[in-house]
Amino acid sequence: MSAPDPQPLPRGAILGAILWPSFFAAGVATVVFFALFDPVELQVQLFPGWTITRELGYTLGFFMFWIACAAASTFTWILLRPADRVNAPRRRG
Repeated sequence: MSAPDPQPLPRGAILGAILWPSFFAAGVATVVFFALFDPVELQVQLFPGWTITRELGYTLGFFMFWIACAAASTFTWILLRPADRVNAPRRRG
């Protein structure tokens, strides 16, 4: 006999479970990445026509890492959903 399907989590809990850990992971990734690479040097090599300050480079890098970590967390959440909930017919109305 299978265990009953747990109640679905509220959207706020799902967002918190995705965004909060990815925020911390992005912070660690930003520190490690920018300990090795200077954002101004990256700007000169990758975007020579743009003017990017060091602070803007750190900010853009952090948000790029946050988006990548949040995407990974979202994919994990999608893969961990119970199969009977994913495959259940949708109700109309």
